[in-house]
Amino acid sequence: MRASKTVTIVNKLGLHARAATQLVQVANKFDATVTLLKGDKEADANSVLGLMMLESHQGEQVEIISDGEDAEEALHAIASLIDGKFNEEE
Repeated sequence: MRASKTVTIVNKLGLHARAATQLVQVANKFDATVTLLKGDKEADANSVLGLMMLESHQGEQVEIISDGEDAEEALHAIASLIDGKFNEEE
């Protein structure tokens, strides 16, 4: 099964180390391979360094692509984390 969605980074600091770590933790809960795309760059959602190298800042869009048995659930959980500003105050 495959699912994808484009989301906007809304937290002030973008996809920084703490946010990337949270995203990896969420991605690892599911039986799915999750990839984030931004422009011509892509990163595995299991790699904090890879996610940080996307250099995703506030206001930028990333596409989440999820493949596997839990594709829909993983996509929803990661989109919710991003939409929820990675649980940050700002």
